[in-house]
Amino acid sequence: MAGSSKKVIYAALIGNSLIAVTKFTAAAFTGSSAMLSEGIHSLVDTGNQVLLLHGIRKSKQPADARFPFGHGKEVYFWSFVVAILIFAVGAGVSLYEGIHRVIDPRPIQNPVVNYVVLGLAMVFEGFAWFFAWTEFTKAKGKWGFIEAVQRGKDPSMFVVLFEDSAAMLGLLVALVGIALAQATGLLWFDGAASIVIGLILGGTAVWLAYETKGLLIGESANRHVVEQIRQIASAHGAVNSVNEVLTMHMGPEFILVNLSVDFADNLNAGEIERVIAHMDREIKQVLPNVKRVFVEAEARLHIDPVPNHR
Repeated sequence: MAGSSKKVIYAALIGNSLIAVTKFTAAAFTGSSAMLSEGIHSLVDTGNQVLLLHGIRKSKQPADARFPFGHGKEVYFWSFVVAILIFAVGAGVSLYEGIHRVIDPRPIQNPVVNYVVLGLAMVFEGFAWFFAWTEFTKAKGKWGFIEAVQRGKDPSMFVVLFEDSAAMLGLLVALVGIALAQATGLLWFDGAASIVIGLILGGTAVWLAYETKGLLIGESANRHVVEQIRQIASAHGAVNSVNEVLTMHMGPEFILVNLSVDFADNLNAGEIERVIAHMDREIKQVLPNVKRVFVEAEARLHIDPVPNHR
């Protein structure tokens, strides 16, 4: 999964870098507000890809005394930072520029340059989007799009897809705004397009922030993973019942498990140790993303189950 994520991010990084340069050049020649907003959008996206790559690299650092469970949540933190940057920089500047140009509209010079640049940007952005969509489709399996985003534990994959989708939509809005301003002579259409682009970026950022927040503060593993763990633990003859299965994603490929188990009363300490060792080994073999398992020996608890929404 991490390898696929990096491929998607590198593809988006190269595409957005080239697109940002061409958009800013076009904005300088034509004075288009929508084109300037699109340039800012691509520049923010380029910086975001750098941050995601940084997060992936940091998440691979080994565990140490200060971070005994590793640095896997680095990728969650930097994905959240990306969402904030999209909102604060991308959406904020686009909205400001758009409102300013609606209040004080200016004519667009050499509009053909904008059309050429937007056409090229759509080609480059479309390639990056298709690559991100293909990898996301492979990763999501049989889940639907919304379900895959909600259940997915590697945010770098859907962050890039969201960015590219917003970019494609923004390009269409910029194209329509510039065309309407030229065709009608109503120059405020260009500024209005910039405002719409800002709203698209703002909505994208809010959704990304919401989806990464749960992972950042400690989201459980998916329901089917929890059930598999419970089944494996319950299958042991020395186990009377499994009271609780508590899980937490410490990274996209690192699940922490805490089990509360009621063992048979006739077992001695040595036998319980052997059962726990066998249980630990079996869980990790069936579920490779489970890296640490802690087992508590407790009498059967009468508690209400905690709902697992994912």
